[in-house]
Amino acid sequence: MIPILRGSPMTIRTLLALPLALLLGACGGGADQPDAPAAQGAQAASGTTLTAFQLEHGIGPVTEAVTLGALDPAMAERGKATFETKCSACHKFDARYVGPSLGGLMERRTPAYIMNMILAPEEMYTKHPAAKQLLAELMTQMPNTGLTRDQAREVVEYLRTVSPTPSGQ
Repeated sequence: MIPILRGSPMTIRTLLALPLALLLGACGGGADQPDAPAAQGAQAASGTTLTAFQLEHGIGPVTEAVTLGALDPAMAERGKATFETKCSACHKFDARYVGPSLGGLMERRTPAYIMNMILAPEEMYTKHPAAKQLLAELMTQMPNTGLTRDQAREVVEYLRTVSPTPSGQ
């Protein structure tokens, strides 16, 4: 008998059930926003416990919800310039490219989540279940582009102006 399988039948069943549960949890429908039970299962599997705020808004330097007011055209224009310089090589709005399509992103993610993904992608890929799932699907990790918090907020403002629903994703 394999040494690790010695013990009570309950221990053996538990050891065999864990990989199966992880496999089934990883075979979700490919949605990019996990539901609460899936997120809790991912937390348990990774050993990381996230708060409800972190599950919704991400992990990183943005630790409070970002409230969006009326669209700020000047801020959006600065965000467009930053996006074109730092983001457009990997992201498109109407299709998956190197990174995921950003079409409809503002409807799927909170501004704080987007900013945390921009500002702390390594931490997000390491600790956040939705970011981990995205990395597993795309097999490409977003680099830290070195943007400031203000620049990330400007990119969010730009995304508000051009975030159509993706086609064929």
